[in-house]
Amino acid sequence: MTLSRVAPCAIVALALTTVAPAVSAQAVSAADVAFMHGMIMHHAQAVTMTAMVRTHTSRAALHLLAERIEVSQQDELAVMQRWLADRGASHEMHTAHTAHTMPGMLSAEQLAELATARDLAFDRLFLRFMIQHHEGAVQMVADLRRVPGAAQAPMLLQFINDIDADQRAEIRRMQRLLAAWSK
Repeated sequence: MTLSRVAPCAIVALALTTVAPAVSAQAVSAADVAFMHGMIMHHAQAVTMTAMVRTHTSRAALHLLAERIEVSQQDELAVMQRWLADRGASHEMHTAHTAHTMPGMLSAEQLAELATARDLAFDRLFLRFMIQHHEGAVQMVADLRRVPGAAQAPMLLQFINDIDADQRAEIRRMQRLLAAWSK
């Protein structure tokens, strides 16, 4: 992978995984840990969604978008898992209840609908659902920022700021594609 294909958030994510022990020992709130757990589940679902693009459409623009999303999400997944491990927290927090109530997460029915769609119908549905999914990630960041004492470590703050900026940029890109493909 070339550096030009790495999302800016992944570069900051790399910094999060290589911090000195004194920096990684900075105050971490329970909300920070819960955010990372939730965002791991959130990113995993996005990767599941992007994997469908390979077999459900031939549209090159959607393949490129999905590849970018998948690469950045996988990089960030590794970072979040490492961040949790460095703090002695397990990254195994996969409960159906949590995933179902998390902002932007697709329901089992929505995932099934996406899995059965093909071509233009898939393209539009993928974009609608991924916009919903990204808006959920933006909401999760906003929710964390509202928690007193959360996201105080500078590198964690930078990480969530980058997630927010990347998600918003991808939302705008997907909205343009959806508008063009809905005419």
